[in-house]
Amino acid sequence: MDPIGLDDLLGRERYGAERDAIRHRVIEHKRSRRVRVGERISLLFEDCATVWYQTQEMVWVEHITDLDAIREEIEVYGALLPGRSELSATFLIEITEQPRIRDELWRLRGIDRHVWLDVAGDRVAGLFEEGRESEHKLSAVQYIRFPLDAATRARVVDGASLAVVIDHPAYNRTEQVPEAVRRSLAADLRDDEAAMAALRRVRDG
Repeated sequence: MDPIGLDDLLGRERYGAERDAIRHRVIEHKRSRRVRVGERISLLFEDCATVWYQTQEMVWVEHITDLDAIREEIEVYGALLPGRSELSATFLIEITEQPRIRDELWRLRGIDRHVWLDVAGDRVAGLFEEGRESEHKLSAVQYIRFPLDAATRARVVDGASLAVVIDHPAYNRTEQVPEAVRRSLAADLRDDEAAMAALRRVRDG
């Protein structure tokens, strides 16, 4: 997937004027990128539009105007984009009961070895970003990639059914990827233009 460039970002004045409208478009776009797996976990599959928005928001919120600093933000968030033959997602553990957060996260240690993308019956192991779990702590926000070999990638593009499987001892769930999300992911793998078109829809309306 093509990286976000400095020219893709909006200037501060224009972004400020259009921020609310952009946010509404991003929320709508994410409906075709999010998969809920049970009551506590969701995956947001990243693309140019979602990464652009995170970058643009950080530049806005932090009042970043220095071009080198903006390029650093582009590089940081750009690392979330999937490669040519993979899917990538932000993996969120959502625990709303404040007193239970620590205990629930503790129970889910080792979950990085228990997440799969099922492609019409064949499983692809999720690869988690390192450094977000230790013997004392598990981050509620994780980043995961599903590398696809050529044959599996072709099956996804051709319309194979997808499911997210979690087989952790404390959290065993399987969730079929909704059709809108499946189509969006297949388009990502088909060509880079689909991802850039999504960015333009979110950015420009």
